[in-house]
Amino acid sequence: MMMTALDCRERLGIDFAAVHDSYWTHASDIDVMNDSLRQQFVSMYKGPLLERLYTSLKTRYPNLKIQDLPSRGIFDIELVK
Repeated sequence: MMMTALDCRERLGIDFAAVHDSYWTHASDIDVMNDSLRQQFVSMYKGPLLERLYTSLKTRYPNLKIQDLPSRGIFDIELVK
């Protein structure tokens, strides 16, 4: 949500508001916000998010027993756009 809000303000210059999982903008900007939301979602999940979390937990809590990560699937995150 924060990535979308920043993108809407800084790059697109449109108003953005949100509460929990509800996002709002002016009716004339809905398509633009929708595009930004999808782009930011892909940007966030394209990276090794789970791998970073795993590494962080193993570093912070070396005695914590954590299962190895499952192998990555074949879903193309770009299809979200």
